[in-house]
Amino acid sequence: MPALPSGIPVPDDGGLPDWVHPPSGPEERPFGVYVHVPFCTVRCGYCDFNTYTASELGGGANQAQYATTALLEVDLAAKVLSDAGRAPAAVSTVFFGGGTPTMLPATDLARVLGGIERAWGLAGPPTGTGQAAEVTTEANPDSVTPESLRVLAEAGFTRVSFGMQSAVPHVLATLERTHDPLRIPDVVRWARDAGLEVSLDLIYGTPGESLDDWRTSVETALATGVDHVSAYALVVEAGTKMAAQVRRGEVTLPDEDDQAAKYELLDDLLTEAGLRWYEVSNWARAGHECRHNIGYWRGDDWWGVGPGAHSYVSAPAPQVSTRSTDDADVATDAGAPAGETPAGVRWWNVKHPRAYATRLEAGQSPGAGRELLTRQEAHLERVMLGVRLREGLDLRVLSVAGRTAVAGLVARGLLDGHAAVGAGGAPARAVLTRRGRLLADTVVRDLTA
Repeated sequence: MPALPSGIPVPDDGGLPDWVHPPSGPEERPFGVYVHVPFCTVRCGYCDFNTYTASELGGGANQAQYATTALLEVDLAAKVLSDAGRAPAAVSTVFFGGGTPTMLPATDLARVLGGIERAWGLAGPPTGTGQAAEVTTEANPDSVTPESLRVLAEAGFTRVSFGMQSAVPHVLATLERTHDPLRIPDVVRWARDAGLEVSLDLIYGTPGESLDDWRTSVETALATGVDHVSAYALVVEAGTKMAAQVRRGEVTLPDEDDQAAKYELLDDLLTEAGLRWYEVSNWARAGHECRHNIGYWRGDDWWGVGPGAHSYVSAPAPQVSTRSTDDADVATDAGAPAGETPAGVRWWNVKHPRAYATRLEAGQSPGAGRELLTRQEAHLERVMLGVRLREGLDLRVLSVAGRTAVAGLVARGLLDGHAAVGAGGAPARAVLTRRGRLLADTVVRDLTA
């Protein structure tokens, strides 16, 4: 698994920089909470996430105590945000990821959600004026039962995202996934019977996967009637078991043309079934999009609970320092030019569950490091993430050079021409074509040149 980035130290109390304090009272901004559950029964050969099996953890990282430990961080987060004047009015979205969150008892997941609700409240209720909070957990198909899903729904969970990955046994075997693909329709039905929305996650481009194999997986997912599908090209990261297999010639990765053909087939099949893309790797029926992930792509604030989890808090608007440009003590945390208030602060927790628990039990922040984003860095991220959305990116946020590049991207078939000129009186936006989705990195590079 990759190492954490380098960064400046996080104070023992987790306190945020002074400049995040809003000058004129709390701001109404969407706020999400991510809860990382780092446990898995088996480490899949392609996975480089911060996850651990029981044999890897050893003593001092008790899975049975994990919910209690996570709640210590929720309490810390509530104090840190309150002290900074940034406590949210309510949490818009909560997402339990991993790892396999449903390796924990459903009652433990419910306890953590209860702690989040006590700390900040959850948006809603459905009869109110706004949207009710979206609460999602990831799950493996072999890690849930009808009863556990009912417990989650009764506790306030609204969605479950199953790691289906494939419906083809030999593909699952290459990925080292342990579930029976015949179980997929059952778990989808159980979740729906419990009142939960369901998403299925797929992976394409596994060594040995044919186009017909991929068609089988997509059609199997659609046959369940789900309202949301996420699909990601397999990326083999350095240091994983599969990377070693590729290096030794034991497996061969597909080429870019194979990946593109599978993406286009996927898009065709999902579109025909009534699911439209709303982000490069995500499709949903209208109203069933994952709002938590949209928050990341739009640059909302969030707190990440758990070992290795990342968090982000933006600077209050306007993001302009009132100090003079020669005031050398501006942003003395480092990371921003003198005279410029950073655009936001991002931090990350220590990776190992044992170190994470030890710090929280000692009353210390589990933060391992943090970085202050300059406005230039924040702009790059806004373009990189915003352009991935179906709604596209307002051209007014681009530099002169970025706006100049739009015409060439339209001519190459990577951006939609009607959207780029603001047809019908709509604001001009950079909206990816399907070819542009396949070459999104190229589009971002040109828009940020």
